[in-house]
Amino acid sequence: MIVIVDYGMGNLHSVYKALERLNVKAIVSSSPKDIEKADKLILPGVGHFKKGMENLKSLNLIPILNKKVLEEKTPILGICLGIQLFTKHSEEGNVPGLGWIDAETVKLKDINLKIPHMGWNSINIKKQNPIFSNINQDEQFYFVHSYHVAPKDKEIVSSTSSYGKEFVSSIRKDNIYGVQFHPEKSHSAGLKILKNFADL
Repeated sequence: MIVIVDYGMGNLHSVYKALERLNVKAIVSSSPKDIEKADKLILPGVGHFKKGMENLKSLNLIPILNKKVLEEKTPILGICLGIQLFTKHSEEGNVPGLGWIDAETVKLKDINLKIPHMGWNSINIKKQNPIFSNINQDEQFYFVHSYHVAPKDKEIVSSTSSYGKEFVSSIRKDNIYGVQFHPEKSHSAGLKILKNFADL
């Protein structure tokens, strides 16, 4: 069973509905007991990094997430704010993150384009990643973000995208998967990503 972690930061229902369309068993929960029993986890999210970390702390979800992800190696997929929370630190609110990947969350800057980056954009697959099975190079996905992850460890970068300049649009480190785009809003290609994750 997949548990979509509810920490009050948006777009949970659309992720759940996308999995439902795929006939994938999932629940939305903020209960550590439910998370304990999960075969896989999805950490979605829209909004401010600092608020996201505060919510995870206030719901006492960080200890169980650390146990599942770091000790038990449960597969987890971070979406949008979710992938950013995996990092060590964010410029948004100047606060530490979960620290699961050696990366910072930084603002999209030094570009002459509208921020946030909103709309369809292609991904350039850099490294084989199981969640990209049957996904074409330059496939289009839906983005809404003002920040992105900047990994110090380039080995974890699965894809990049370009918006005024190149930025990281997905990562994988062992059982930790993350995408900056919204697969649940990305039509058939996005559903394929979620199905690939469910089938890991």
